[in-house]
Amino acid sequence: MIDLTSLALTALAFFVVAVSPGPANVSNAAIAMSFGRKSSLIYGAGLSTGLIFWGLVAASGMGAVLQSSFYVLMVLKVLGGAYLLWLAWQSGKSAARAGKAEVAMTNQGRWFWRGVVLNLSNPKSVIAWMAALSVGLGPEDGFASVVAATSVCILAGFANNALYSLLFSVGGMMTAYRKCRRWIDGFVAGLFAVAGLGLIKSAFSR
Repeated sequence: MIDLTSLALTALAFFVVAVSPGPANVSNAAIAMSFGRKSSLIYGAGLSTGLIFWGLVAASGMGAVLQSSFYVLMVLKVLGGAYLLWLAWQSGKSAARAGKAEVAMTNQGRWFWRGVVLNLSNPKSVIAWMAALSVGLGPEDGFASVVAATSVCILAGFANNALYSLLFSVGGMMTAYRKCRRWIDGFVAGLFAVAGLGLIKSAFSR
């Protein structure tokens, strides 16, 4: 029997973690302000898809195994940190550019894969998943409860990314971005750099 109260608590816990500002949410907001709602929604769908992978890892029990495997986790963190540093470089170049922001991609599907890769690059996501699932699941819960809890967290992830896309693509936000583009891109570059360096640093600490 699935406990709806526990299910709601799990979804709320995951949404609170997901909605907090971080590289994924900030980059989604920047894309929404710079390139518009459609690009941001596609990017957000990619972010959500990347989160699904880590959710399945956590729900299957592999999350605990991954956390206990120091060398595997170290490699994943180094690779993820390197990707975040590359994104910081790209955002930094955009901030240094005096003219307009880069032209939007004609192939919208690339936004989706950018979002997927960004969230796949952060193995710490599995910790957030495990924390959220532990709120509403106990040792007595069966397969159906695990599936239900994972499903509501997936929906919460999609809702969070869609919310960022919708809020930051309104006209006023896009106008503000055009006026402050270099500052915003610089902030995003700094955030990516800090996150990337932090991820690499954590790879070498037990």
